[in-house]
Amino acid sequence: MTTLLDRPVKERTFAGLGWRRRLADRAATVLVTAAMLAALAPLVWVLYAVVTKGFHAITNTTWWWHSQAGMTAFSAGGGAYHAIVGTVLQGLVCAAISIPIGVFVAIYLVEYGAGTRLGKLTTFMVDILTGVPSIVAALFIYALWVATLGAERSGLAVSLSLVLLMIPVIVRSAEEMLTVVPMDLREASYALGVPKWKTIVRIVIPTSLSGIVTGIMLALARVMGETAPLLVLVGYAKAMNFDMLSGFMGSLPGMMYDETSAGAGTNVIPTDRMWGAGLTLILLIGVLNVGARLAARLFAPKKV
Repeated sequence: MTTLLDRPVKERTFAGLGWRRRLADRAATVLVTAAMLAALAPLVWVLYAVVTKGFHAITNTTWWWHSQAGMTAFSAGGGAYHAIVGTVLQGLVCAAISIPIGVFVAIYLVEYGAGTRLGKLTTFMVDILTGVPSIVAALFIYALWVATLGAERSGLAVSLSLVLLMIPVIVRSAEEMLTVVPMDLREASYALGVPKWKTIVRIVIPTSLSGIVTGIMLALARVMGETAPLLVLVGYAKAMNFDMLSGFMGSLPGMMYDETSAGAGTNVIPTDRMWGAGLTLILLIGVLNVGARLAARLFAPKKV
């Protein structure tokens, strides 16, 4: 008697799946490729427009070493040194506050707070902060810092509002990277008698460092281009100001807004300055990204 085990098993290869499955596979490949190109086209177009229109301004040596102090809207000359310094200072203060808080919150959510009430509450609050518009964050800091505490409108107030925008992005990206780390690495460390905190410091964080740095740079790139906090919490200054606690302060987004108000689009001088400030901001973020990637690769665990 012949049983099911005695019957020959037909080999099913990709070629034998039929023309319909091959056609569906190729159609899906074409659609995914087309979607990728459709998403990439606006980015390439924006970069091309900013580079071609802002290249003339940044090639002038005075652009990098002079401010706009004493310059009128339609007088040629001056540079963006004041705006670059202001943007870097505000970004550094924001990063110095946001990065430790964001990374520590992500570590707590992944390693300690999973399933706890505090962990769920923290996740809920992070989700809320993720959707907060920049103008709302700026108004909150204005109500707390300026109206309630009586402090001045300053670059520090701008950095505090940017912290509210940067922390949830860091938490979400770091949380995802920490979750990707295999549990086998943690268990192997625990089996050797290594404490949990040391396992996190020596194993988990170095393993996910590259992804964490990428998330931090994405968050920093987002906040460095915000304009609403600048308009609410500090005025735009054409002269240099290194004081984060008082006085108006220049910034690249503020410079773009100021040149737009001064007649960018109708006069060539403010138009060139506006595009130059935009290209400078892109280059600044690009330099920070490259530096962070190199640092992450340098401190990442070596492959044996």
